[in-house]
Amino acid sequence: MAEAIAGYLEDVRISKKPKTYAAYKKALEYFLESCNKTRVTGIERQDLLRFSAFLRDVKKLQPRTVYNKFENVMSFLKANRIGGLASKNDWPRYVEDEPEIYEREDLDKFFAVCDEDERLWFEFFLMTGMREQEVMHTTWPDLNLNRGVVTVRYKREYGFSPKAYKGREIPIPNKLVKVLKKWKTNSDPGGSLLFSTAGGKPKLDFLDACKMVAQRAKLNPDDFWLHKFRATFATWALWGGVDLRTVQLWMGHSDMESTMRYLKPNRSQAVREKVNAMFG
Repeated sequence: MAEAIAGYLEDVRISKKPKTYAAYKKALEYFLESCNKTRVTGIERQDLLRFSAFLRDVKKLQPRTVYNKFENVMSFLKANRIGGLASKNDWPRYVEDEPEIYEREDLDKFFAVCDEDERLWFEFFLMTGMREQEVMHTTWPDLNLNRGVVTVRYKREYGFSPKAYKGREIPIPNKLVKVLKKWKTNSDPGGSLLFSTAGGKPKLDFLDACKMVAQRAKLNPDDFWLHKFRATFATWALWGGVDLRTVQLWMGHSDMESTMRYLKPNRSQAVREKVNAMFG
């Protein structure tokens, strides 16, 4: 068992990102802790059920985390050509929360207290739907301001690759293009990154800056985080009539189900007016 796990983890280390490797390593360490089998071929359904209970009752992990670690172990077993041990009903269950998005009123207050730099940072997050690491590693060559698009791609020089190694192109609204053109005029001509530190390194403190702006706007900083801009982008795009397949491509999702999480009910005043008109 230990030898099989070591070999599998080495394959993961070579082929996956460090964060993914760390997740698999921890899950398999927990599995070894809960399972007394010495050979992979000796693993049975009961071992998987005990592992799930071990994560929940001994390690006190949240349901979503239990599911993720169970999935990691199932991937390990599949790689060792072992399947059919757990049925659909044997998998841990969790309730997936509806993605939170920003209310327009809160965003108005937030942007009202931003300085010029802060406004561009967070409008870029909001208007592209890009992940934090993607924004951090966006370079000027990624932007085509004439076409109004930004491309997410692999960056060898920074050791960065998009999630699931999927590059993509995202349209930029004219409002943001105009600001970016001005920003480019005033930026360091020798710098490659769109947003960088004084030393030309990727900017690492977007989240801290976001919470500072929220506090300045007398909003609850706990209600402001970077991925919420991404969720807002996806939800507004779907509410605006952009089809699911297109939003999936913009978001860089591997499957349609991930995008459909953002197809949440529209509770705006415009929707209420439609409902009132239906029964008026």
